Amino acid sequence: MKLIGLYRSPYVRRVAVSLNLLGFEYENEAITPFENPEAVSPHNPLVRIPTLVLDDGEVLVESYAILDTLDDMSPAEKRLLPPSGDARKHALKLAAIATGTMDKTVWAVYEGRFHPKEKYHKPWVEHNEAQAEGGLAYLNDAVLKADVAEEGWLADTDRIGQADVSATIAYSFALMARPKLGVAEKFPALKAFAERMEATNAFSSVAP
Repeated sequence: MKLIGLYRSPYVRRVAVSLNLLGFEYENEAITPFENPEAVSPHNPLVRIPTLVLDDGEVLVESYAILDTLDDMSPAEKRLLPPSGDARKHALKLAAIATGTMDKTVWAVYEGRFHPKEKYHKPWVEHNEAQAEGGLAYLNDAVLKADVAEEGWLADTDRIGQADVSATIAYSFALMARPKLGVAEKFPALKAFAERMEATNAFSSVAP
């Protein structure tokens, strides 16, 4: 398999961590569509990352669809989401809030990166940052409720799952991309949980 995209993208990174946890072998083509669109467009008409090229040449796009397919390709004992019922709904909700947090952090970053200074709209940035903080606060409360800052898994599963992966990456990306928000001080339970996850090889081997 070939994973196209930079690990500093939270969406690419959550696919990379999931590939590691599921035991798939892959190579990373560390490119960005902003700087090298011609390397992505033959595989993905949206020219977006992550893009995952499977061993048979089939191409998967968008992190949520990639992760769903990877789970389907994996044996039941390795899958990162419960198969059905309330456990699946709970894990999906946590992962969705984490992914939404990534979205809002990315949009806040893009406003400053891609708009000229005279068109920078501070209220829009603050709106997105507030939404990102709302997501992180929810995840911090989830860590406290599940009592998993030091051990255990966020969605009350018997092993690490997609809720753990996505929550960790949402926090770590916000910490890296929006340092002025002070997320480590505001969300200490999530910080402790994420640091525990980041210390494992599945995460540390694909650090941004």
